[in-house]
Amino acid sequence: MNRWYILWGFVLLSWFGTAAFGQGTGRIDRETVVSRHNPHLQSVDTMSAFTVGNGHFAFTVDVTGLQTFPKAYSNGMPLGTMSDWGWHSFPNVNGYKPEETWVSKNFGNARSSELYAAEFREEGRQRDAANYLRQNPHRLHLGCVGLNLPDISRVSAVNQHLDMWNGLIDSRFNYDGRPFHVQTVCSPAADLIASKVETKGKVEVVFRVPYPTGRHSDDACDWDPQKPQTLTMERHRSFAWLTVRIDDTAYQVRIGWNGKADIRQSDSHTVVLSGKNDLDFSVWFVDGVYNVRSLERRDYVYEGWKRRTARREVQFDSPRYKPADIPNRTADSRDFRLVQSEAESFWHSYWKEGGIVDFSHVADSRAKELERRVVLSQYLLAVNDGGDMPPQETGLTYNSWYGKFHLEMIWWHQAQFALWGHPDILERSLNWYFYAAHNASEIAIRQEFDGLRWMKMTDPWAGEAPSNVGSYLIWQQPHIIYLAELLYRAQKSELGRNRITSKFMGLIDETALFMNSFASFDQENNRYVLKGCIPAQETLKADSTLNPPLELSYWYWGLRKAKEWRLRTGNFPIAAWDQVTDKLPPLACSADSLYLAAESAPDTYSNIRYTSDHPAVLGALGMLPKSRLVDKKVMRRTLDWVMKNWNWDKTWGWDYPMTAMCAARLGCPDKAVDALLMPCRTNTYLLNGHNCQDQRLRVYLPGNGGLLTAVAMMLAGWDGSEGTNPGFPADWDVRWEGLLPMP
Repeated sequence: MNRWYILWGFVLLSWFGTAAFGQGTGRIDRETVVSRHNPHLQSVDTMSAFTVGNGHFAFTVDVTGLQTFPKAYSNGMPLGTMSDWGWHSFPNVNGYKPEETWVSKNFGNARSSELYAAEFREEGRQRDAANYLRQNPHRLHLGCVGLNLPDISRVSAVNQHLDMWNGLIDSRFNYDGRPFHVQTVCSPAADLIASKVETKGKVEVVFRVPYPTGRHSDDACDWDPQKPQTLTMERHRSFAWLTVRIDDTAYQVRIGWNGKADIRQSDSHTVVLSGKNDLDFSVWFVDGVYNVRSLERRDYVYEGWKRRTARREVQFDSPRYKPADIPNRTADSRDFRLVQSEAESFWHSYWKEGGIVDFSHVADSRAKELERRVVLSQYLLAVNDGGDMPPQETGLTYNSWYGKFHLEMIWWHQAQFALWGHPDILERSLNWYFYAAHNASEIAIRQEFDGLRWMKMTDPWAGEAPSNVGSYLIWQQPHIIYLAELLYRAQKSELGRNRITSKFMGLIDETALFMNSFASFDQENNRYVLKGCIPAQETLKADSTLNPPLELSYWYWGLRKAKEWRLRTGNFPIAAWDQVTDKLPPLACSADSLYLAAESAPDTYSNIRYTSDHPAVLGALGMLPKSRLVDKKVMRRTLDWVMKNWNWDKTWGWDYPMTAMCAARLGCPDKAVDALLMPCRTNTYLLNGHNCQDQRLRVYLPGNGGLLTAVAMMLAGWDGSEGTNPGFPADWDVRWEGLLPMP
């Protein structure tokens, strides 16, 4: 289904259906709730860049409403132009292969050896191979679109708004006293931005293509003019087609305009569009190289591009764009008003169709800030996380971890879409798992396990990034079971539920087969255990960790849920799964009845290594429902200790909602609210709504996604919860519509 159909599907849904009602005496005025949190900027602030996008593509702008000052923002909120499809690899001139990074491990299981993709400290080919494979491929910055204004210090009289209800950035400012008014929107159906610049006198819009940096976390822009990117232009009456080639990567850009203007290429990576007074233009970024006249797709000449394109099309059944989906390529520009109208339709449907929460009737002074975070997170996740594959931590705003995405984080990004009435967005990203299954099977086979072992740090082609931590993580394994279950529960008809079970049953079966084979039988104690892994609390080591609490509970829940799915689809249960779940041990306790970071960490509460990083023990009864492995009284004591004593300066943005979910399930709503709004560095939410961690990670979307998941749970409840808004204090009169409860 192409994105034009998706757009109008949103509109039809808004006509024929309404969101489920929650608490309150009448319909919530959704536009009022959203609009009262539109961020407003009145001075230059490089940490407050705003973004427009459609989930597959995002365009982040500076104070001018475009990307005029990318260097000034590079150490603040970088000005990204990023997409699902825009990826790049530096040429592999040394022919590095994944198997050069493999190391053999034996964790005392029945398997003879397990081959893991590792990093290396000693100089040599193995280290070089690991570094290359971690760095490549990386997400690509597709190009900066900005005004030709050289000095940010000459900008004054700033008045910039992000209109989330309509998907519009409205920017007013003076440059050397000259007033500008710039409006910017993004098409919901194509990777296209449109802008209208109003001023008096000459206007120049500059399109610049950077070379990739390949660094761990940065704006992905190397502006060295000697770098080997090339740009060629084909000029037409009111538009131009640009072909960009960066090593083995190629794409096209269509720049169109209305009225009188001129376009010229000034160097190998720069094009300038010139007009006078008002300038209405659009910039469309196109995946792959197309024949402009025939509208037929053709692969780029490099073999690497052909190979990658072929694999991606297996995943998604067909190219993202077919000729029928593409606006007339030889017509005049798609003007600003048309794109603005399309964006408004899309965003109105998004806000009206999904969940909404109104905190305005709550007396607690913290409620306004919580509502602000919720609304801005809904917008940011739709813009950054709504694509065809799992998102990276920094979404489509800028690169982190070389632009790759992390499968253990997909739960924190995407679970909220099902709970907030947008299961179609969640399902879109889960389709990637079908494509990745082949590589996941190969990992399991080389490590002598059954089924599918999902990689941790990966890319669109399901490569496994070598890592001395990530290669040993296991808590990403049950995520596909949990997220598929949310999709199942979000369906409104038996037909929809049958479709989901039929679609995902194979993935769930194969994932459970791995989980079953990973559990080791401890004959001496007649039990199954989890070992040879690094848990979510990554300060623990693979060779010594035994029975980490979140993973143990997740194994129990995941295998039981996989059995339930088999029964739903008329398949016989697998007896071996019951054998494992029946003999998984309860979570390990300390002498003073607090849950340990792992059974192998008896000194948890006297060793700072075990009280830093994620307090993952709380996820065993936060993300997950009550099970026989967890004693609520012990977990309550553990929650109290963690909230008072944990090293919160060494945590991450999703730790706060995880703590809140645990508190809610334990019947401690006051503590749940306290956790969501804990005044800690990594629980900071900027003016634009981004959960900021530190100077390296100014954007951290798992924090935003976790916030939405926790709030949905605290309001709509969870299986077995009772009462109204069970996760909030009784005096919090929170009103909501369209939320679903958690398992």
